Amino acid sequence: MNEKMPAGLLPKPNFFVIFVSSMESYEDDSPELLAHQLRILVRRLQALDRNDLLLSAIGVPTLEALRIEAAKGTLSPLIITSDYRLILEATHTEVVLSPVHKAVYLLFLNHPEGIEFKHLTSYRSELLSLYRRLAPYMEVERMEETVDRLTNPLDNAINEKCSRIKAAFSALMDEYSASYYIIGSHTTRHVEGSSRIWFRRLKIITLPRRLVKWQER
Repeated sequence: MNEKMPAGLLPKPNFFVIFVSSMESYEDDSPELLAHQLRILVRRLQALDRNDLLLSAIGVPTLEALRIEAAKGTLSPLIITSDYRLILEATHTEVVLSPVHKAVYLLFLNHPEGIEFKHLTSYRSELLSLYRRLAPYMEVERMEETVDRLTNPLDNAINEKCSRIKAAFSALMDEYSASYYIIGSHTTRHVEGSSRIWFRRLKIITLPRRLVKWQER
């Protein structure tokens, strides 16, 4: 004989179980309907003051992708002119940098995947080539000495150049917008096998490359 459980003792519905079991019914739904359902779930978690679970469910890479998507409408295209001037198209403002700073900036702009400072020696020839194009009348030996310092992982020269680049962009826009144009940090976690965990500490320019416009040289 089945006895009814008193109303006050009914188990609370498991939010995660309900969500997972309901996903099957979403398979044929439109993206707009899925977004609506997601909005409801997000609001429920926020109402429970569980932003920690929300972040865990979304994941940091997705959060960063959403951050970039949200900023796309406010970020200015960056024009690289034929003589390597950096122009913010929205305000027609030039980002003034010296040839060596431009060389460093263009190196990272050419590598949207990012570069680890400790591996800069692998980019020495590329950086030197950029520097020579930007300062064609400078003595080659002096340029090589500068590039050697920039690609030396034990030298602080590269950090100094990145700080100057950051200051140049920060002087022209708010901190949030500037974070997409500067050479910033991005750490990725990697797992090998069951025990080895390692991190790649990349330096990267997160500005969407569709916003970078190169004029013909």
